Amino acid sequence: MNLKQLSELLGLSQTTVSRALNGYPEVNQKTRMRVQEAARTHGYRPNTRAKGLATGRSMAVGHVIPISSNHEMVNPVFGDFIAGAGETYSKSGYDMVLSVVPDGDEEKAYRDLHKRKTVDGVIVHGPHMQDFRIPLLRELNMPFVVHGRASEVTEPYSWLDVNNFSAFRRAASFLMDLGHRRIALINGLEDMDFAFRRRKALEEVLLDRGEPLRADLMRSGEMTEALGYTSLREMLALPNPPTAILTSSMITAIGVRRAIEEAGLKMGRDVSVITHDDDLSYLNNGKDEPLFTATRSSVREAGRQSAKLLLDQIASPTQEPVSVLLEADLIVGKSTGPAPN
Repeated sequence: MNLKQLSELLGLSQTTVSRALNGYPEVNQKTRMRVQEAARTHGYRPNTRAKGLATGRSMAVGHVIPISSNHEMVNPVFGDFIAGAGETYSKSGYDMVLSVVPDGDEEKAYRDLHKRKTVDGVIVHGPHMQDFRIPLLRELNMPFVVHGRASEVTEPYSWLDVNNFSAFRRAASFLMDLGHRRIALINGLEDMDFAFRRRKALEEVLLDRGEPLRADLMRSGEMTEALGYTSLREMLALPNPPTAILTSSMITAIGVRRAIEEAGLKMGRDVSVITHDDDLSYLNNGKDEPLFTATRSSVREAGRQSAKLLLDQIASPTQEPVSVLLEADLIVGKSTGPAPN
């Protein structure tokens, strides 16, 4: 079915139907809902090229992916985010443009996207505490949404983030209630906002309970299986090794588990482990019972919601910045237990 046929079916002009499907404010809500329902029922999908010509938009959203050995967004979790965002784009007739660039060429990539009008907006990934991309995109007047936050950027911008501080405070308190006092943290890169907030949460819980912060039980780096394995193997060799571990990634937690088993210990009995982001489509955290106790947050759902925020901003560029803070659930699995004597 094409636009003309859909218009004739509804008894409306092609202009009205097009504007209803594209979210123009002059179309009343009742008409918009009627048009959208008819489009769904009859399987109408607008031609992206024709839609772009009609609206003056490119009908595409950009994601700039830096290639680096030291960047948290280049990991398998990114795939789940993109899958969720892609669902939202597809429903709205938008395409996705992925630009893979060296770290040093990021600014040029954003300026080129703007100059060539390749995309109508972008999603910013892996924000640092003070992130140059936020003032850059504001300067370019390009719609954008940040997946995460940049704590040291004071100017307003739209973002969607998980409450990392709350999630790790709850996880650390759970371990303390089980009797653990020597709690290690294997974190992401701590110049990135999410990792900074997770470390602060553990520090606050230890301070509240009168426990010292031990620098020898803190590690940070690219969240890989090797980071988890190497970090815990080093810690287990200490005179007073940790009895519990907080890790920032399921991938890192797998390395932690390998180090525990290699040392002849049992996870959940000798060493407890809590990880983050266990709700990954390609990496199941057990079937009947979760293997890892985890602070659960759906990366795919974050992708869906971030994409919707951006498309709303593209449709209404004068709207005020929007902030969305998602809470993580604490899922108790087999990886935690009382502190050993």
